[in-house]
Parts: sequence; C-alpha cells; structure tokens
Amino acid sequence: MRIALFVTCLADTMFPEAGKAVVTLLERLGHEVVFPMDQTCCGQMHLNSGYRREALPLVTGFTQAFGKFDAIVTPSASCAAMVREYHPAMAASTGDRALARDAERIAPRVHELSGLLVNVLGVTDVGAYFPHRVTYHPSCHSLRMMRVGDAPLRLLRAVRGIDLVDLPGAETCCGFGGTFSLKNPDVSAAMCSDKVSAVLQTGAQVLCSSDNSCLMHVGGALARQRTGVATMHLAEILASTESAGTGSASTGSTGTGSTGTGSTGAGSTGAGRGSGA
Repeated sequence: MRIALFVTCLADTMFPEAGKAVVTLLERLGHEVVFPMDQTCCGQMHLNSGYRREALPLVTGFTQAFGKFDAIVTPSASCAAMVREYHPAMAASTGDRALARDAERIAPRVHELSGLLVNVLGVTDVGAYFPHRVTYHPSCHSLRMMRVGDAPLRLLRAVRGIDLVDLPGAETCCGFGGTFSLKNPDVSAAMCSDKVSAVLQTGAQVLCSSDNSCLMHVGGALARQRTGVATMHLAEILASTESAGTGSASTGSTGTGSTGTGSTGAGSTGAGRGSGA
C-alpha cells in the first residue's frame, strides 16, 4: 500500500524520531511511505484557541497536500481526530462545496498508527523486539475520538521480550490537553502529578503512548523528579528489532529535551527519551 505520512508539527519540530519510526516500521512491513513536502499544521491549536477563521486555510492546505492518497497515517491521535472530526465541518461552513467535498472524502482516510496497523492492515505482530518493562498511557483523543480501543495494547503484547504492565487509571487524562495546560496550569499540573504517581507504581522503565504531546507533558514531570523513567512513542517501540540492535538497553530514542510543561530531559536511559537531566 502507498501511505502518506502526516508527521504533525510536534513530531516535525521536537520529536522527529517518532516520524522516522513510522516510516521504518511501515517500510519493513512492505509498504511505500510518501512524505508530502507541502503539508503544514492541521489547525488544531488555532481552532482550540478560537481562531477558526485562521484555521480554514490549513484545512484547504491539508486537502491539497493529501488529497491523492488512499491512506494517510500520523503518529498523533490528536491531530488525526482534528482532521477526521473537524475538517469536514469547518470546510462545509465556508460555503465552498468543492472544499467541503474534498475534506469529507479525505477524513476517513486519516489514521492514527495503531488503528492503521490493526484495523486497516490487519497486523498485530510487526516483528518488534524490545526487552524492557513498559507501561502504556492511552491518550484522550485516541480513546474518545479516534476510538482505537485496545489496538495499541494488542501491538505491544506481540512485541518480543517486552514486559508490559498495566497502568493504574490508564484512561484518566494526563492533564496536557493542548492549550488547556497553558490556560489552566495548576489543574494541569495536578492531573499530571496523579499520572506520574500511577506510572511509578508500575515499576516501568518506559512510558509509552501514541501521542508525543502526552509524553512531553508527563515526561517533563518524570524528568524533573529524576525518576529514571524514559518515554517512547508507540512507533519507536514497534520499529525496534533485535537484528537492528534497536531493542537493546543501550539504544533507542534519546530525545533532546525541551522546556516548559513538556520537558523530557536531556539525558537518555538507553530505553527511550531519558528522564534524567
């Protein structure tokens, strides 16, 4: 299958390893991955902040960049949900029937990675190897808007060598919520604190999620507390293999660290983005 990668702003600017891992994984499974160079932001931040008019050109741009592809994958359930749930309605509101038709046609073709693998490609065992103790945080958008269900867990359970442990209160929001964390920092921090406590209860070496925004938020708290727990996107774990040496404890995504509520730390534990400063 020929699949277009919608990398998202966050992955492109801060967590490129997640995007690279998507490509590595899908090509290993025999698919052609194309990166449309004229893709831009999906407009979620604009819409959430009340700038609906400013987001409309981004809807148009998305239809132009991805209109010719039968399948579009993204390492973000949040951005996938924006395109699927909001682009058609926004396009329809313009009165431009051609744009509305294009947005409506493209929306169902946009998939979060785990949904594409399990529900479209029919794959659960992707040949991954990752000998570490991992716990999985399901993002709100993956559960409540993309409705991926247990697809990420089915993929992780098939990874050889993994010690997958349940996260207490897994379906509870981590407190990021995009601009929510900026508008309500105290509430966001309190919710993040609860999520960190749950992660630490598992004894996991790595916190995994299908959204880098959640990992950025919770990873920042894990880093500041010097917990030693790393964060990794689902794609990075699924792209790891024994033959490539990417499943060993001495490799993996190191991250570069960031600032604000989403600092992931500059160090690396070897099993993912390091949570130590």
